[in-house]
Amino acid sequence: MEQKNRLLIAAAIVILIAGAMLTSFGRSLFVRNTPQVVLPSSSSSPAKPSDSSGPEQTYQRVEVAPQTVTGVVATLSRPTSYYRELMVETFWEGGSSSSQVQVWADGGWSHSRQALPSGVVRHDLTDGGELYYWYEGSQQYERAPADEKSSDLAQHIPTYETVLELDPDEILAAGYENRGDLPCVLIEVQRSHSQQLQRFWVSVDNGLLVSAETEVNGSLIYRMTAYSPIQTPCPSDGSFALPDGERLHTVGD
Repeated sequence: MEQKNRLLIAAAIVILIAGAMLTSFGRSLFVRNTPQVVLPSSSSSPAKPSDSSGPEQTYQRVEVAPQTVTGVVATLSRPTSYYRELMVETFWEGGSSSSQVQVWADGGWSHSRQALPSGVVRHDLTDGGELYYWYEGSQQYERAPADEKSSDLAQHIPTYETVLELDPDEILAAGYENRGDLPCVLIEVQRSHSQQLQRFWVSVDNGLLVSAETEVNGSLIYRMTAYSPIQTPCPSDGSFALPDGERLHTVGD
């Protein structure tokens, strides 16, 4: 009888161990087969896993709507090192003006060079903690406190990540749309008690703002466009130095 009890106990232990292994394996198998989310790209061919030697994976297109767009934008991230060019235009009744902007970004630093409508060229250099600004041709510069939005504000472009903080009721429309032949997430916003209607086009390839518009009572008052290809990483000759020659950052450091 004692021997029989021992056999029963041993059999029960084996069954428990086998059950635990099966549960663990089943969870692992489920995780491996969970569809990966991909955003649409400019290519019309179906998305494929980057490693064809691994287990077969399935991909799901993320549908964008006012209720889901904040989650989609949250998956996007800007490159940490790049160079690009953009144009900022403002419009008023009977006239308009435009500024050409060059932007170098690397290692948390951002340097923007703006050719203003007056012909003056302004430089803004920031690491998100302090902002340095000066006008081309002068060795004098000024300093001011900065934060994570200072780089965009210096370029006179909206910080589209504020979409993440919006009340869903303020998002009028959302979806996928090509802007300048670039695949983007489109977000249309009108904040409470505001006459301004804003549109953002965010690249699904690199997370950067490709274009933005602001309308008041149906009239366009602001437009930003950045359709030129970006260079990433930032070119090695990108300058993060003050006008007196003091270098605050070196590309790649």
